[in-house]
Amino acid sequence: MVERPTLHPEQLEVSTLGPCRHKSPLVRSLRTGEGVGTYVPDDMRVLYEPRFRLGEKINMLSFQRAGAREDIFFEPAKTRAAIVTCGGLCPGINNVIRGLVQELTYNYGVATILGIRYGYQGLNAEEGRPPIELTTEQVEGIQHQGGTMLGSSRGHQDSQTTVDFLVDQKIDVLFCIGGDGTQRGAHKMAAEVSRRKLPIAIVGIPKTIDNDIKFCFRTFGFYSAVAEAEKVIDRAHVEAKGVLNGIGLVKLMGRQAGFITAAATLASGEANFALIPEVPFELDGPHGFLSALERRLVAREHAVVVVAEGAGQHLLPDSSEGCDASGNRKLADIGPFLKQKIVEHFAATKLPAKVKYFDPSYHIRSVPANAADSLLCEQLARSAAHAGMAGKTDLLIGLWHNHLVHVPLEVSTGVKKQLSTEGELWTSVLALTGQERWK
Repeated sequence: MVERPTLHPEQLEVSTLGPCRHKSPLVRSLRTGEGVGTYVPDDMRVLYEPRFRLGEKINMLSFQRAGAREDIFFEPAKTRAAIVTCGGLCPGINNVIRGLVQELTYNYGVATILGIRYGYQGLNAEEGRPPIELTTEQVEGIQHQGGTMLGSSRGHQDSQTTVDFLVDQKIDVLFCIGGDGTQRGAHKMAAEVSRRKLPIAIVGIPKTIDNDIKFCFRTFGFYSAVAEAEKVIDRAHVEAKGVLNGIGLVKLMGRQAGFITAAATLASGEANFALIPEVPFELDGPHGFLSALERRLVAREHAVVVVAEGAGQHLLPDSSEGCDASGNRKLADIGPFLKQKIVEHFAATKLPAKVKYFDPSYHIRSVPANAADSLLCEQLARSAAHAGMAGKTDLLIGLWHNHLVHVPLEVSTGVKKQLSTEGELWTSVLALTGQERWK
């Protein structure tokens, strides 16, 4: 049987600022066959769970489908929009900025688009730098560059202060590009806007290479990260095979979710162990990681180990060191710890091993988006622009069963998505590596 969600239909309803009294300037139609793109009716839905067994009742829980609306809330020529990028860097941020600016300028004719400098700090006039005005000329070519042209930062800003800033700058629509912490901040701003009964739309675009945003099958930057991680795993394999009993140890990003580690392991095909936060493992004992690694060296005289940064935290002393500015629990560094334990283990045996350690985290998150992510960024940006202009607010654009949908921020924030240890992705990793099935 397909697992039933615990959500209720009303939790997936999207907030709006009011009636849409303006006709969209986009060249589209409500009918097919007219040679132009189509508008998305506001009652068009995407099922939460499209799978079902014959004879069982279909679960009608659904998301509102994203896309251009025939009627919009804001009058484009009088609209001021703003874009803010927050949190750690990720491939594709500049692509989203460019997509938003182009869609809002060329197709909607929005009067002004502001770029908020250095994350939410830029929404506090006493702490941040003034915003800059974004034009299509300014964003030309930035899709080929890593990072964010606007700068980024972590940290909380009081929602009353940030909404005061939006009012002072006469901003009608704010696009928030960032991960869970960013979207939690966006939700607080939307709540403050609602409390004041202001006509300001807050639209989120999920950004995290960890791919851990709820109700979003894939976030932009993830495929780029996997592609770069695959290269590192391949290089670690070369190093491991280059010496007798060589061990290539690669640490990848993934605080609470092992998606990058699992996907890169499959993409490379050269890893023998994949260690992720969702699957605790022990170091010692006959069924521990070190014994399994020793058996691998005896059999093949080399090994490649890939570990997510959030894996094995229960093994490290003082693994809880407070939180960072975004509210994420600080992690102890599993990479050097695991390297030390491997070295100590084999030093006590008659099987001398040589460990080559790779930590490509900052390299991976700073690269430009690859083709797959560039396409997703373009789609996310345009759907976000459509949602904002239609007066939809307190939501993010999610990718669900290959459809872009509107996801209320209240249900998508606060809990990270994790890799299912019963799903096809992890099952495939186990089949490829042949590693122990730790529980």
